[in-house]
Amino acid sequence: MRKITIAIDGYSSTGKSTVAKQLADWLGYVYVDSGAMYRAVTLYALQNEFIYNNELYVENLVAALPEISLEFKKSETGKAEMYLNGVNVAKAIRTMEVSEWVSPIATIPEVRRKLVKLQHAMGEHKGVVMDGRDIGTVVFPNAELKIFMNASARERAGRRFKELQERGDKVTFEEVLENVTERDRIDTTREDSPLRKAKDAIEIDNSEMNLDDQFHTILQLAKDRIAGRV
Repeated sequence: MRKITIAIDGYSSTGKSTVAKQLADWLGYVYVDSGAMYRAVTLYALQNEFIYNNELYVENLVAALPEISLEFKKSETGKAEMYLNGVNVAKAIRTMEVSEWVSPIATIPEVRRKLVKLQHAMGEHKGVVMDGRDIGTVVFPNAELKIFMNASARERAGRRFKELQERGDKVTFEEVLENVTERDRIDTTREDSPLRKAKDAIEIDNSEMNLDDQFHTILQLAKDRIAGRV
């Protein structure tokens, strides 16, 4: 059975990572969460005070990029988790503080060049499912299957708010909604690789879809591409 590359793009909190993981597990493919990579760089910037007093010191971060090592390793549960310079940061990169700064970090051209190079290497042999903002447009423009996921801002904020509450984070729905809409603005207006739907991507609005419906819809699309039916 031939292997393909599957690119899943879309707005924040549309469930890209969830369905990408499900798809990779079912197909036996490698899953790459590109968003986790940008979050890890953001965490590094916070840890090293390149973000201080609500200001991002871009030059300091760019100078430190050669010191940043990123890799995915499987945990005891079999899940691929993000490691930053040898340390598991899977939980640390999911805080609201990281969420507030990840979109500004992702606008930095030098950061994008470093991570896109790593992503290319991860997917060079196909058999990969990668999700993010520019996977189908920049990282893998020739991917056999491109998905663009969308949902209303309030629906996405509700999902994110529930997730943070379950983690024990003290945030309000209004704070999460503001973060979601601001990330949308930054992601779609940045000069370098803005979030946009690839011309040949299939858009899926999952505002009214449950996880099973979403998974089986995308799985069927993947099966069709693998079998060469499309």
